Amino acid sequence: MKILGIETSCDETAAAVVRDGVEILSNVVVSQIDIFAEYGGVIPEVAARSHLEVILPVIDKALADAKCSWDDIDAIAVTHAPGLLGSLLVGTLTARTLAILHNKPLYAVHHLKSHVYANWISGAEANFPLLAMVVSGGHTQILYMRGHNQFEIIGTTVDDAVGECFDKVAKILGLPYPGGPNIARVALSGNENKYRLPHPKVEGLNFSFSGLKTAVLRAVQKEVGMEISYPSHLLKDLLTPEQVADFAASFQKTAVGILQEKLKLALEKYPDARSVVVAGGVSANAALRKALPKAYFPTPALSGDNGAMVGAAAYYEIQSGVEPVNPYTLNIYPRISIEN
Repeated sequence: MKILGIETSCDETAAAVVRDGVEILSNVVVSQIDIFAEYGGVIPEVAARSHLEVILPVIDKALADAKCSWDDIDAIAVTHAPGLLGSLLVGTLTARTLAILHNKPLYAVHHLKSHVYANWISGAEANFPLLAMVVSGGHTQILYMRGHNQFEIIGTTVDDAVGECFDKVAKILGLPYPGGPNIARVALSGNENKYRLPHPKVEGLNFSFSGLKTAVLRAVQKEVGMEISYPSHLLKDLLTPEQVADFAASFQKTAVGILQEKLKLALEKYPDARSVVVAGGVSANAALRKALPKAYFPTPALSGDNGAMVGAAAYYEIQSGVEPVNPYTLNIYPRISIEN
């Protein structure tokens, strides 16, 4: 079965053709990072307009790279939730129109499910029941999966997601957007034990990262001897490159440690879990991969948003008996639980 997967939930316009949920025949991604690096974050209206400009060429290239015509495509899958409203609209309206024009079944896929299934494309031999930890710019969750397409949230963030925290700390340190890769890069030359940062105490398997961001801000203010508010370009001008590297390394160690602690607790509470998979943009972080050597991770190229993971998730939904949606009535949901 060949599925065309379309992804436009945030600032990547992506399309891919996936065969039987595991074989990537093509995977085209056009990123808007260069656009938003100037602003230090995503501007939703600009993101939507950028999707409009490239969505059809991206799909055409995905089909061409896969050496497929529309006759070869068995189904279309598209991210319909969660994400930025305008970005989701571009992807779903395009997918709905193509499904009608080419008489193809259409499947609506939850964004977090797609991230989890990037592991199967990457060759994970995970066994059920399993724990899936989703770590990205908008989400930090631990999921319990009894089988394919069965998701139970057992832990979630009560405030900021870990990827959001990476971006905010990067701003404090004067590092460019996106924060995650740049903190990881700078941290390589830093002393991760230089600054002691707190592990927020949150009940059960839930997470909190807002306090960690604030702790970094207070530590930086103390270091420079000035009470400057966040965000401020003055902070980065008062830090030496060595201090920036030490703060980045210390923060990264703390953030990874928090994730590691919660996952360990989850394994204790769910001793029947036979495997662990990690998903989402932060799963590309080398320090996190090193801290969880027994977990499955997607290949770095599939850690971020892409169309292949959408096609893979749709395949396993189909295998689980999920019916296609009506392309005339498909709606989007900027915020919706993976359990729905």
